[in-house]
Formats: sequence, structure tokens, C-alpha cells
Amino acid sequence: MSESTLLVCPHCDGLVRVPVPRLGDAPRCGACHRPLFDGHSVALDEARFRRHLLLSGVPLLVDFWASWCAPCRAMAPEFEAAARELEPAMRLVKVSTEDAPRLAAELGIRSIPTIALFRGGREVARQAGAMPAARIVAWARAA
Repeated sequence: MSESTLLVCPHCDGLVRVPVPRLGDAPRCGACHRPLFDGHSVALDEARFRRHLLLSGVPLLVDFWASWCAPCRAMAPEFEAAARELEPAMRLVKVSTEDAPRLAAELGIRSIPTIALFRGGREVARQAGAMPAARIVAWARAA
């Protein structure tokens, strides 16, 4: 019997159990039938972030950003490119510090853009500043 992991659907937030060896086989949500990974980051509000953080069996790479931040806007397409390379090994998500100021304060986000890697519900690495896709990928894999 192969090991399985729990995933939170990026579309309906339903829970889906997927065998680990099948993560790369384009798994779909049993509830909404949409792909669990589609090569794009997922915008999450505070409540959805907490759900993904607590229940996801794959690491979360989070881009903390704000709409008024020029470096954040410049890094956005780079983060999307990184999603195409890093999924399904990890889920890439974006959290607006404007929309989730309490969460940003709780996590000590002091500059943006900041990317943070969470595994098993805990932060394991953090990096501030805009980065190109190749550097995001290398940093995330090393962390």
C-alpha cells in the first residue's frame, strides 16, 4: 500500500487524499473536479491560508505581498513561473498583507515581498526581497 497525503483543493478548499506516487499525475478534486495543481499560485485570505497551512500534506511556499509594492508586482510573474516548476512538490500561495494585516503581524512580516516556506504547519525558512524565478526555485528546494 502506498503512502498518501492530504491536499486542500485550491478552488473549493475541499480535502482530498492522494497517493504520494500519484501527485504528478494531475490529480483532481473529488468535490469540484478541478485540478489540484495547475501551475499557478493560489491567492488566499487569512482563513483560507490557515486551512491550507494546517491541513495540507505538501509544503506551502507563501509570497507575502501588497498591491502598492512595485517589487511585489515585479516578482509576481516570477512567482508564477516558479509555481510551474515547483508543483506538485509544494503549493505556492499568495497572501496580501493589505487584506490580512493581522496575519502579517502575527507572522512578523516586516518587509515585502517576503517568501516563507511552511512544512507541517510550521515556518521553516524565510527570505525577503524580490527574486527571479530560478532563484525562488533554488531557494525553495534548498530550504
